[in-house]
Amino acid sequence: MTVDAATTADPQARNLGIAAAILIIALVGVGLSLTIPLLSLEMERMGVSGTMIGINTAIAGIASIIAVPYVPRVAARIGVGRMLGLAIATVIVTLVLFKASYNFWLWFPIRFVFSVALGALFVLSEYWISALAPPERRGMVMGIYATVLALGFAAGPAILAGVGTSGWPPYLAGAALLALASGPLLLARGLLPTLDHAPPRRFSVYVLALPVATLAGMAFGAVETGGFAILPVYGLRIGFDAESAAFLVSIVALGNVLMQLPLGLLADRMNKGVLLVIIAVCGCLGAALLPVLAGTGQAFQALLFVWGGVVGGLYTVGLAHLASRFEGPDLAGANAAFVVFYNIGLTVGPPIVGAAMDYNNPHGFAYALSAFFVFILLGGVMGAMRR
Repeated sequence: MTVDAATTADPQARNLGIAAAILIIALVGVGLSLTIPLLSLEMERMGVSGTMIGINTAIAGIASIIAVPYVPRVAARIGVGRMLGLAIATVIVTLVLFKASYNFWLWFPIRFVFSVALGALFVLSEYWISALAPPERRGMVMGIYATVLALGFAAGPAILAGVGTSGWPPYLAGAALLALASGPLLLARGLLPTLDHAPPRRFSVYVLALPVATLAGMAFGAVETGGFAILPVYGLRIGFDAESAAFLVSIVALGNVLMQLPLGLLADRMNKGVLLVIIAVCGCLGAALLPVLAGTGQAFQALLFVWGGVVGGLYTVGLAHLASRFEGPDLAGANAAFVVFYNIGLTVGPPIVGAAMDYNNPHGFAYALSAFFVFILLGGVMGAMRR
């Protein structure tokens, strides 16, 4: 039996449901961050070109863009809990199929299904968290969620380093972690939010209603993936050695982990749309300052730390902003829109940032990242005009 998350008065039930949803998505984050580098390394062993590795990886974003808009509709038909369970099972089976098939061309349809299931997990888990979070503490809850998710993403590569990147062990480790996500789902199945009918609005309505939030999702997807993928190369080109250049990614990730809860608390105390615009301005200026501090060592690293933490707030505050405007099936539809725009950014970010760095070597990297934040500012203007 499910509860109506929007009207449940029992704080303990709310907290248990939120904790279960966060734990599920954290375990999925660990499994996902383990899988992405593993598959890339395996394709390298197969002799696949870098271009084709990139194309295969991009299937993840394309799959989510195509399928995620339908997630709330299917969940309304079969139930949120049943669809979460089906998505977890699908992710586990497809992960095992990667190793069982070990065929590059088969990995395209397998990765498509794998990514569709992951998209469903993220949409429904974030809907679960947003629906249960009390309005006055929604930013804090989303900050905790973003922090735990970031820690999960950081843990995946560490586990991969322990179990290795060849043979069955890494695949079985990933499958086991994903299987653990079914535990919280079973324990908290009575605390799931209801989704009695599909979102009544067209998908575009959610985009137009809060453009600053959905465009924040797109900008974050582009900056996160583009920045993480190209930052080590940028570090090499501005004079860091290979180890120090790779460590730059860890600095950005650490800032992301440490600053989401403070930003979430701030979102509970001010207008979330205005905060997104402030984050966009800081992100734009911070990226533009990277070339200025490129030769300064510790000052450059400090800038990356602060910039990475502030930019991570786009995800935290963006989700909280959507939850402050929508509820019930509309909230599920809005979360789906956010995830779709995040995946659009994930798909287009790395090639744009890489091409910009080739065009203006090396600082085109920073200028391209800075430009992505302009979309959020445009979203803020659009939202203000609509109001």
